[in-house]
Amino acid sequence: MLLFFASWGIWWSFFQIWLTSESAGLALNGAQVGTVYSVNSLATLVLMFAYGAIQDRLGIRKHLAVILASVTALVGPFCTWVYQPLLQSHFMTGVILGAIVLSIGFLAGVGLFEALTERFSRRFNFEYGQARMWGSFGYAVVALAAGFLFTINPALNFWIGSALGLIHLLLLVFSRTGEPPVIKKTAVEGILSPASTPTIRDMLRLFRLPSLWLIILFVMLSWTFYTVFDQQMFPDFYTGLFETPEIGQRVYGILNSVQVFLEAAMLGIVPIIMRRVGVRTSLLLGVSIMFIRILGCALVDDPIWVSAIKMLHAIETPLFILPVFRYFTLHFNPALSATLYMVGFQVSAQIGNVILSTPLGALHDRMGYQQTFIAISVVVLFAGVYGFIALKKDDQQVDGDPFMRHSKAAVDA
Repeated sequence: MLLFFASWGIWWSFFQIWLTSESAGLALNGAQVGTVYSVNSLATLVLMFAYGAIQDRLGIRKHLAVILASVTALVGPFCTWVYQPLLQSHFMTGVILGAIVLSIGFLAGVGLFEALTERFSRRFNFEYGQARMWGSFGYAVVALAAGFLFTINPALNFWIGSALGLIHLLLLVFSRTGEPPVIKKTAVEGILSPASTPTIRDMLRLFRLPSLWLIILFVMLSWTFYTVFDQQMFPDFYTGLFETPEIGQRVYGILNSVQVFLEAAMLGIVPIIMRRVGVRTSLLLGVSIMFIRILGCALVDDPIWVSAIKMLHAIETPLFILPVFRYFTLHFNPALSATLYMVGFQVSAQIGNVILSTPLGALHDRMGYQQTFIAISVVVLFAGVYGFIALKKDDQQVDGDPFMRHSKAAVDA
């Protein structure tokens, strides 16, 4: 997790700035940036369906992960010698080819590595959040250097990403997975054992479940809009608050690193919070913080205040991602965890990105960042109200691994 997120974060944390910067990047406008993100999401969407189905068949085997790591090791030469020239000379060709390569290695790959790690956590009996914390730690370390490297030469970010991707590939190839501990569990009628190999029919049955579509709509209204705000708009908005783009880029790199370090710490704390307040409540807390951060950026334009508001991301992301994972394994068949996570969370978010990235980019071109942020915050607020009504409580329709809060366990004891 650490090496994958490091190889991704060193360039992804400045990807939007690279696309929009007139001095150090490609000087694309909002609609063009929206097109890049939209096509990226479309390619990611297609791959995630395949990744989820294949990994559920593979179990904890790493064959697919090795293929993805091979692509991450090539990001430097690809972006320097292929992607950038094509975006400048044949825009749509570059957009499509870049979407395929970046999605195979990173944008769809992140969902696969997270789902694979979550599967490892259940097989080897460790806390997923603590393992995911190392991914954020790796992202934070490279984000600290990314801003300084970007002001020297943006290509350095991509080439260091390749070097880290190569180390990750070698580690996957030469490391060996030990035997998981034998944990005896009583089979529940109608539910596959997490160790069972799901069939294609099992996977297709997921799409007949109304409860899955409820969570998909929730993700599309919340996480999708937030992702467009945070990835497609916020970096350029933030660096524009400073006297020069170079100062803004360096400060953004430091701020991003501090935020991700805090996020890594929260990934270790959120499982404790979940055990105190429950999965559903934790998820709703995450959406509430999303709304506060987006609206806060719309209402202030002072770099210090915006920096403080940016720190909310460190709380919000773990409070959304970890409860979403646990929601799936609580209310659905845990044997299909990779497919559920890919379809219910990652794929639904990507569908939203495909639909929203270009129009929201055009909205920014017409109305500016702050009015666009207000519009996004209203949608996220609606998502919170919808989630309060639609999301199942932790003791409703438990078709997966039961969840028991500390307070309830103490009462039962």
